[in-house]
Amino acid sequence: MPPLSRNLFFVMMAVYLVTIIVSAFKLLKLNLKHTEETKKLETKILETQLKLKDQELNYLKMQIHPHFLFNTLNTMYGFALKKADETPEMILKLSNLLDYLLYQVDKPFVLLTEEINHIKDYIELEKMRFNKNLDINFNCEKIIDTNKIAPMLLLPFIENSFKHGSLKDSILTIDIDLTCTKETIFFSIENTNSKNEKINKGIGLQNIQKRLDLLYKNKYDLEITNSENVFKISLILNTN
Repeated sequence: MPPLSRNLFFVMMAVYLVTIIVSAFKLLKLNLKHTEETKKLETKILETQLKLKDQELNYLKMQIHPHFLFNTLNTMYGFALKKADETPEMILKLSNLLDYLLYQVDKPFVLLTEEINHIKDYIELEKMRFNKNLDINFNCEKIIDTNKIAPMLLLPFIENSFKHGSLKDSILTIDIDLTCTKETIFFSIENTNSKNEKINKGIGLQNIQKRLDLLYKNKYDLEITNSENVFKISLILNTN
C-alpha cells in the first residue's frame, strides 16, 4: 500500500472532504430550487394583487360615474323645465364630458391638459345652473403639456365643492388653483362653508382618497381643512 493510505488521519480527511463537497452541492441545488419556487410564488401573489387593484379601481370608477352623471343630468332637467336657451349648449358640454367618461377614463393616465379642459366644461355647466349666485375663479399656471394624471382625479374635488359648498350672502364662492412642474402637480380648491360639517363629504371625496392610495401610494400629500366659513383641499401629487 502507498505510505499515504496507511495514514488513518489522511484517509478520514479525504472522506470528510468528499462528504462536505457532495453535501454542499446538494444543498446548493436545493437552495436554487427553493429560490425558484419562491420567485414563482411571489410572482403569482403580485399578479393577484394587481388584479385585485384593477378590480377595486374599476369599482371606484363605477361609483364615480353615476354620481357625477346624476348631478349633471339633474341640472339639465331643471333647465329643460324652464325651456332655457342655454339647454343646447349644456347638452354639447355634457356630450364632451360623456366622451371623457366613456372612452378616456378607462385609460391609466391622460394628459393633464385633457383633465383641465373637462374641468372647464363642468364649471361652465355649473355656471349656467347657479347663474348670478356663483363666484368662481379657476387659475391654471405653468401647465406642462406632457404632464399626465389619472383620469377623473381632480374633477370630483370640484364637483364636491359645488355639491356641498354653502351660499354666503347668496353667493357660492369657489377658488381653484392648479400649477405643476415636470414631476409635481399642485392643486387646491376652497369653497364657502357655513356649517362645520364632517370632512368626508359625499361618495366622490371618499372614492378619490381611495384612488389616491391605490394609484399614488406614498407619492401624494392630501390636506383637508374644514372650518366654519371655508372648506379647503390641498393636493400635492408626485407624478414621477
